[in-house]
Amino acid sequence: MITVTICVGSSCHIKGSRAVIGRFSELLRRHGVEDKVQLKGSFCMERCGEGVNWQLDDEPFTSVDEDDACRLFQEKVLAPLGVRPADGPEEADQA
Repeated sequence: MITVTICVGSSCHIKGSRAVIGRFSELLRRHGVEDKVQLKGSFCMERCGEGVNWQLDDEPFTSVDEDDACRLFQEKVLAPLGVRPADGPEEADQA
């Protein structure tokens, strides 16, 4: 199982972590991988000045916004699972 942890500390919250969580939740449902990916929150990842922070298993990512979430989801979650992106407005924007 892949674990995606998104910071929900005050700095990341102000910078949009709630929208990033919403986007990841939507993408998990759309692609039917809820049983393969665990989405968790973390109160602080100690990189507060670097934007919304998240990590995929043990690999950290910084300065993620709602738009980045779609691209990173495809590259870092779907591709390793061998799942093709579903058609939708976010995926079309990435082409």
